[in-house]
Amino acid sequence: MNEVFWDKAQEIVSSAAEVKMKSLKACVFGFLVMAVGLATAELAVTNVTVAQRWPWENKVDIRYDVVCDDAAADIHVFFNGLDQDRQLAVKMLTLEGDGANGPVKAGSHHLVWDAGADLGTTFHAASFAVRIEALRGDALYLIIDLSGGPEAGAYPVSFAPSLPDPIPDEYKTTRMVFRYCPPGTFMMGSPVDELGRYNNEDLHLVTLTKPFYMGVFEVTQKQWELVMGNNPSIHKGDTRPVENVSYNDIRGSDDGARWPSHNRVDTVAFLGKLRQRCNLLIDLPTEAQWEYACRAGTTTALNSGKNLTNTSTCPNMAEVGRYTQNENDGKGGYNGYHTAVGSYLPNRWGLFDMHGNVWEWCLDWYTYSLGNEPCADPVGASTGSYRLMRGGRGGSNARDCRSASRDLPPTYRNFSCGFRLAFFPAGQ
Repeated sequence: MNEVFWDKAQEIVSSAAEVKMKSLKACVFGFLVMAVGLATAELAVTNVTVAQRWPWENKVDIRYDVVCDDAAADIHVFFNGLDQDRQLAVKMLTLEGDGANGPVKAGSHHLVWDAGADLGTTFHAASFAVRIEALRGDALYLIIDLSGGPEAGAYPVSFAPSLPDPIPDEYKTTRMVFRYCPPGTFMMGSPVDELGRYNNEDLHLVTLTKPFYMGVFEVTQKQWELVMGNNPSIHKGDTRPVENVSYNDIRGSDDGARWPSHNRVDTVAFLGKLRQRCNLLIDLPTEAQWEYACRAGTTTALNSGKNLTNTSTCPNMAEVGRYTQNENDGKGGYNGYHTAVGSYLPNRWGLFDMHGNVWEWCLDWYTYSLGNEPCADPVGASTGSYRLMRGGRGGSNARDCRSASRDLPPTYRNFSCGFRLAFFPAGQ
């Protein structure tokens, strides 16, 4: 870890700037620079300089070097602001330049921060710090700190090469954790001889050309509450998946209802509030991304590498998720309903509950046929009547919880409707 501090207090002399940024007078700007490398590639952030523009105005120039022994590696750089006196996160949403909206390569970089636009007159005239964290594009885990709750100005973001084992409950409540999924090609759907198969599971080759990060867990009730300030779930529990939420609750009924024409969401919706506070492109996964992450390289009915032995009651299904036949297995929960996330075995990529527990919303409009032609980065139909859900629920039989199972979702909220999120560092 390298620490670089710029401690020159600066007076804002422009009258217009003084009104807008009165609370920034005599601030101390501190930069904490953290570099974490994965695999064998050395990674460091060096030569950080910070300068408020002369004559003193709201914009701040940030320059930094990224050192990596793999010149071709994609490096993601994240900036977390902190009011050190009050220990409050502050937003940095107006960054423009290298690393603000995508990965960078090794070398020298520059970006501009409009501190006045982000901080206004609410910022405490005290010590302000920014942590710059850089990790390779294939860093395994992204972590969002939600502990500031619904009143937080920003949610700090960090990366980690691994998670604690066992994973503590904080990663299911006050933190939201995502796991890296590399680009790749897989067979989506199911073969005609798969036990429990439905006719709307056309087997076809799909290529995903961009990496993404998938939620390790379904979004929990505590996580929803920390973002929204309420808990709509019928069957309560902090570490249980949030349910009784509609597609529009998650993305919004205006801009958020227009995928795939664009990826904007309503500011009052869950994703609107989350994006505003962490400044990341987070969304529901597409159906193809969901199945790719669920399978994690497997081609069997379940992501454990096993197939079903029976369409209703199956010991292989009982290993990987809550379904209608294992509600009395001692893992808690109500008969036919969900239980705490992470109660069953994860898949090969460390993702839990992709089978069962609650149905998970996906971005796509539902269409009956997937077709048999190879495709790349599918986004679903341009229009439709229903959005799609995947994965099955605690009250489903084994066949409805398979990796390929698709469902025509209800248009209303109920106790079986939940979701997990994905982060898209290279865009959607």
